[in-house]
Amino acid sequence: MKIIGIMTDNFRFFYHVVQDLKERGEPFISLGFEDYVTSTVGVIITTEAERSKIRFHTVVADDRPDLAIDVARAILKGGKDLESLIIGIDPGSRPGMAVLGDGKVLFTDIVQSPEQVADAIDHILECLPHSLSVVRIGHGDRTNRNRIIKAVWDRVDKIEVVDETSTTTRSELPDVDAALSIATSPGHRLSAPPEIRPTAGEVRDIQRLSRIESKGRFTISYDLAEAVARGELTLDEALKAQDEKIRH
Repeated sequence: MKIIGIMTDNFRFFYHVVQDLKERGEPFISLGFEDYVTSTVGVIITTEAERSKIRFHTVVADDRPDLAIDVARAILKGGKDLESLIIGIDPGSRPGMAVLGDGKVLFTDIVQSPEQVADAIDHILECLPHSLSVVRIGHGDRTNRNRIIKAVWDRVDKIEVVDETSTTTRSELPDVDAALSIATSPGHRLSAPPEIRPTAGEVRDIQRLSRIESKGRFTISYDLAEAVARGELTLDEALKAQDEKIRH
């Protein structure tokens, strides 16, 4: 059985990778840059800055330990030289993601924001060689769905919208399970990216959150809240912009 090798001088990164691997019960070995890599190692995890130091056929270089481990484990499961790579996404403020390689589940994850889906997909596509890449995304949560589609539009071969009416689950990880169901359900292929049009209710909710985050000092404007809803600004950036307007 092939195992994961960790090769890094970044102590913080090393610590988090080791802790995560132990929690998952995943076998691994720690290696120095000058160490001989035995045949038991199937993939090496390192940071982005240290990638050029490593001379090994399969390397996952990412500064996010959890994503690096997910991709490394996917490679060990056979995620190399794939015909098709299908990424199922359950849209939301923290989207669920499921990655299938030639029909086999390679890994699942929760992404921290709609725009971060694009970064995760870039990493997946880079580390898992494939002939065809497909994103399948649930039709619900229109605004976050369209933010995700816009962010990944030029990164994959095709995007399909799936009716996720029957994908809701009662498990402890409903977003991940829904993403898995979406990944295995062919949908309607989009020919052009959709427009992002937040509802008035979504914008008002962001304004409500801005009052909470500013500890009641102010509410961001409708225009700023709408920009946050479209993914053009983070809430923190909008708060700073509103604060600047007030000060001047």
